[in-house]
Amino acid sequence: MLMAAALVGVPLTQPAHAAEMSNAVADLYSSVSINPPSATSMTVCYGFVCRRRTILDFSAADRKTLTQIMTAGKASAAAERAAFQKAVIWFDKRMAPELGTNRRVAYADFRHFDAAHNYDCWDTTRNTTSLMLVLREWGLFKHHTVGNPRYRGNVLKLQTPHNTAVLVDRATRVEWAVDLWTRKFAEAPDVMPVEKWLQEN
Repeated sequence: MLMAAALVGVPLTQPAHAAEMSNAVADLYSSVSINPPSATSMTVCYGFVCRRRTILDFSAADRKTLTQIMTAGKASAAAERAAFQKAVIWFDKRMAPELGTNRRVAYADFRHFDAAHNYDCWDTTRNTTSLMLVLREWGLFKHHTVGNPRYRGNVLKLQTPHNTAVLVDRATRVEWAVDLWTRKFAEAPDVMPVEKWLQEN
């Protein structure tokens, strides 16, 4: 069930048993006055920098589907990252009827004049990180944990400012960017080592 929330600034009531997180991850939520996710719900940001938001309360059917998706990736870290890509696609499709984001485009920003139906990179970073935290709370990550969001933007290299959600491989400690902003509706997010992501445009 989805419940509409206020479009600006007013925090929702504090969810029970909010997921544990680093200060950098917690700042994703406090900076826009929303609550972090719990094992039962998450705030979904859209409209650029979370100007619009709604609450996704995970149903039993949602949990069953996501569990099936993630269980298929248990064999290895690479398989788990591929499974999480599918989980992000599931999320994108799950939210589209409520938000109208089936119209969203890759690299959406103010130049597209359609903030109401798009995510900017801050929205995708928050939403993807929230989904990671929920799945972690459900015990569905075997090979990864939730990393701190990462930022890039080197004016000297004509690199535009951008940020992304991050998974960290438990065994190797390699950070993996999971970047939905660079993909249009229902496409798999980019997944690559953060080291490589930092060099992209």
